[in-house]
Amino acid sequence: MSGNRPSATPNHQSRRTVRTTALTIALAAAGVLGMAAPQTHAAPVRAKAAQAQPTEPTRAAHHNAPSTCRGEGVDPTARIRYRSDVVIKAPLSTVFALQTDVERWPAWQPPVLTMRRLDPGPLRKGSRFRWTTPAPATPTTPATTLAITSTVHQLKPNSCILWSGPAIGEGLRIDEGVHVWTFTKVRGGVRVHTEETWTGDQVEADIPTATEALGQGLEAWLSDLKTTAEAANRHDRQPL
Repeated sequence: MSGNRPSATPNHQSRRTVRTTALTIALAAAGVLGMAAPQTHAAPVRAKAAQAQPTEPTRAAHHNAPSTCRGEGVDPTARIRYRSDVVIKAPLSTVFALQTDVERWPAWQPPVLTMRRLDPGPLRKGSRFRWTTPAPATPTTPATTLAITSTVHQLKPNSCILWSGPAIGEGLRIDEGVHVWTFTKVRGGVRVHTEETWTGDQVEADIPTATEALGQGLEAWLSDLKTTAEAANRHDRQPL
């Protein structure tokens, strides 16, 4: 979907600034370090160590094993990865509908500036969509907009979704991001688990910084999803 994005609230605006600035800083640093010799001390487990521990009482424990959707998951060889969970106090159908109605992402995710489906019909395996997010200027990169073209590889209604695609902007690039989400009913709501990996020479030049940027983005996404779904649930439960 394309069109005007609704005005962000102060909290949303703050999350947008943190999320986009962190991503740009990570990629800018990677671009600079990419001129040097490749780092040899980093390993896949290094990225996991950079994951912040959640503090909210509704945050669920993290998976120890990678998540999958219909048997497929994130890139097992990727050196940049992050996973997180949250419990959302809303019906499973509400949460899953919000996440998979990609054309409406700009209505509740301020960092998503535009969204356009590239094929008709309901979201399903093989569906493609293109979305954009801003990246402010840094000392080494210009202000730009990242364009992300995602392809859905697996989808199971009210259970999981997996997509992947590159993120490309002027002076910034992620060769491929692979992203899986799972949704599980728990007492009082839905447990949402997400895991993503990045690959590409530019981001892999500074793995800890890129991982931190990825983590901040996913935590903000989970927060927006939780806020929106729980607000919708309260509205639906109000007496007429």
